[in-house]
Order: sequence, then structure tokens, then C-alpha cells
Amino acid sequence: MLISVDTDVLRALADPLRMRIVQLLSAETLCTTHLIAETGARQTNLSNHLRVLREAGLVETEPCGRFTYYRLRPEALDGLSAGLAGLAEAARAGGRPRRAC
Repeated sequence: MLISVDTDVLRALADPLRMRIVQLLSAETLCTTHLIAETGARQTNLSNHLRVLREAGLVETEPCGRFTYYRLRPEALDGLSAGLAGLAEAARAGGRPRRAC
């Protein structure tokens, strides 16, 4: 049984600042200005992290005048969650013989 886990999503979430951004966006849609205030990150650094999150499919943008709002895509996390749950279930199934060296 082959379980698929999106490594791009895992890699994106592995960074502490990106994980913090995802946590913030899970509660509300925020613009870059709000994210800078909440994280203390510099604008260029934050923009780079948001690009990685967008490319991984975790966030989407919504232009609003001169601001860009970001919101979390829950379906991206649902896919990751299902993949990880599948791995956990395969490990629980156990009962497999140990491969000889």
C-alpha cells in the first residue's frame, strides 16, 4: 500500500516562521502588514515565506486595493492530514515479519 504525503507541504511547514504564519491564518485572513506586526519579521523575509506557502498550495491571496490578503487553504492541510493518518495506520497494522539482514 503506497501512502502519498506531499513533501512540498511538509517542507513548507517545517520552518518555524512559516508554521507561525499558518497558525495565524488558521484564525483569520490577514494582510502582509498584519503578519509583519504579529510575527516581527521583516517585510522581505515575510514575503519570501509567503511565496513558499503559496507555491506549496497552503495559502491563497486576495488583492484588496494596495493590500494583499492571505488566507489558509484548509483542503491542503486535509490532504496532508489524510496522508499522515494513512502512514500511522500502516504502522499500527504491524504484524509484519522483520526483514532479515
